[in-house]
Amino acid sequence: MPVFDLFSKRQKKLRGEVPDVYSYDSIPEPLRVQIVHILRDTLGNGEQYMRGGYVRQAYDFIVDVLCREYGVFRLPVGYTGIISNNKFDDLSGFLIQESATEKILDAVEISFQYIDREFSSDVTDQAVAGLAIEELNYRFKEHGVGYCFVNGEIIRIDSQLIHAEVVKPALTLLTQKRYAGAQQEFLRAHKHYRQGNAEEALNECLKAFESVMKSICDKRGWPYDDGAGASKLIGICLDNGLIPSFWQQNFQSLKSLLESGVPTGRNKLGGHGQGSAQRTVPEYIVGYVLHMTAAAIVFLAEAAANERRR
Repeated sequence: MPVFDLFSKRQKKLRGEVPDVYSYDSIPEPLRVQIVHILRDTLGNGEQYMRGGYVRQAYDFIVDVLCREYGVFRLPVGYTGIISNNKFDDLSGFLIQESATEKILDAVEISFQYIDREFSSDVTDQAVAGLAIEELNYRFKEHGVGYCFVNGEIIRIDSQLIHAEVVKPALTLLTQKRYAGAQQEFLRAHKHYRQGNAEEALNECLKAFESVMKSICDKRGWPYDDGAGASKLIGICLDNGLIPSFWQQNFQSLKSLLESGVPTGRNKLGGHGQGSAQRTVPEYIVGYVLHMTAAAIVFLAEAAANERRR
């Protein structure tokens, strides 16, 4: 269903009552209700036929996955107040009343992964899935909740500008088959970041960064040792003219910037034992390294593409 710019919304904007900073630790009730509306419009209410089969199967799958992963036989009765045989009621009650933000995001991610996957075989269904995902991301943004669904995952975003100009292009580039490993690692980094697993996020950042360079080396036939780390891989990419030779003087600091960026951030903060003192990695540093990784991925992949065209 299209999004309507209601009079009340326009007045809130005029009064400056729209959120200008993203929040991450709560999902407001109106957003929860809107997510239920999107699911009902896309998958139905669990009873009728839709797109060649019972919609009931979709909600059976989604609710069963959640129950299995949470180690329960059914979503708690308290969400709806009654025992229901309609899994849509169970899921919608869960989305409305669950207090844990991460569990709400679990349910949203599983639901939209199902839509994204099951609606992929038909052009019309692809359009329906695309509209559902587009509205979900619009609703996240509208309520100032710093998450979005992209490439089959819920990821955290800190700035709409950074997401649009850095993270999204990186994710788009990583959909290429040769970058499949790097894509998984970068998405895992985002997932760890969303869940507050700082050191794991840094580790996955470095893996994605190194995997992109290895993929470029493999494609070009540039040899490297199996255990080559970021520093050696950066050197190989530069030595083989990934950057045009007449530009290399203008990029004298590039190698230092990249080497002191993603790899050092990971090595100092997430790559070694923390000893007797417990180490806490600040969230803003993890976000910075994550975005730096995305920028480095875009730079390297675009440089590789341009090098191929020269």
